[in-house]
Amino acid sequence: MTGLSTSPRLLKGGLILIDPSSGAVLRVITLQYTPDLLTRSLQPQSTGGSAALSEPLRLKGPPVETLKLEAELDATDQLEFPDQHGAVVQVGLHPQLAALETIVYPESGALIRNNQMANAGTLEIVPVQAPLPLFVWSPSRVVPVRITEFSIVEEAFDINLNPIRARVSLGMRVLNVNDLGFGDKGGHLYMVYHQSRERMARKASSATLASLGLSNLF
Repeated sequence: MTGLSTSPRLLKGGLILIDPSSGAVLRVITLQYTPDLLTRSLQPQSTGGSAALSEPLRLKGPPVETLKLEAELDATDQLEFPDQHGAVVQVGLHPQLAALETIVYPESGALIRNNQMANAGTLEIVPVQAPLPLFVWSPSRVVPVRITEFSIVEEAFDINLNPIRARVSLGMRVLNVNDLGFGDKGGHLYMVYHQSRERMARKASSATLASLGLSNLF
């Protein structure tokens, strides 16, 4: 926001981590600057094999949707006011980067407990359950995702080699009801998103055959 009362409220994109069982919000991560580019790819899930020849239009589920974006982090403005941003002066962008990085880290306490069980002779140890990330890109687009790609380019450093400017590239796969199930909290959120696409499609202006230079099809 610019500080003017007439300025529009600018929404930020980000991620919400929720407990996959209860749906309780564990952490909210906002992107410092909303990226200018969001790349989306949808792979249709049509029936395969011989069924594709006799019924080529049947779909066995929602498309596999992938998302890619690049987010910028910059501590320059905060460093201009060191008294108000003591943490940034001390450690730069480490906390902001760690908040994103730990999405793909198993919780250390759970790793320690699993190791203790292994040392005690437990034969079957369940892998660590991570929080469910929700990618938020406006109120009409809140989708459960799995992080598939994560890279960080640190571009500038302070005198203590703390990063003060960085770019984070995120690749995500949207988790749909085929992945999560209809009874799952994340599955419910996916269906809300799925149905919002249908509502948005109905808002699109209708075209006619004439707009395509056709008078009829048959």
